[in-house]
Amino acid sequence: MNLEEAWNILQKNSFKRTKNRELILEYFMAHDRYITALEVRNELVKDNPGLSYDTIYRNLATFAELSILEETELNGERHFRMQCDVESHHHHFICTNCGKTEHIPFCPMEMMEVTLPHHQIIDHKFEIYGMCPNCL
Repeated sequence: MNLEEAWNILQKNSFKRTKNRELILEYFMAHDRYITALEVRNELVKDNPGLSYDTIYRNLATFAELSILEETELNGERHFRMQCDVESHHHHFICTNCGKTEHIPFCPMEMMEVTLPHHQIIDHKFEIYGMCPNCL
């Protein structure tokens, strides 16, 4: 996902281009990892003292709802990152220290379908958490 694609999605869904949305999206484009709303606020408020946590959180929720951002929960807190460019179905390894992600190129759901033969699986989410080589 790039900025132009994000703005096209927002425009199609009747969202205006605002300075705050622009700042938030640019921050995510510059950081290829999962980030909390508080981290975004703490960084952006340095140059934009009037930017509130509520504004950031609302926009992050909207961006996630529109699939501009991916979302995961880590330690009971929502974390966000730009939608990755890998178009095929995949999952992620997420570093719990720095938030960087790596793609897992296969899906473990094939095993689940064998394990649960009489069940209808509607959806799933699979992520692995740990420490990346740089953080070890």
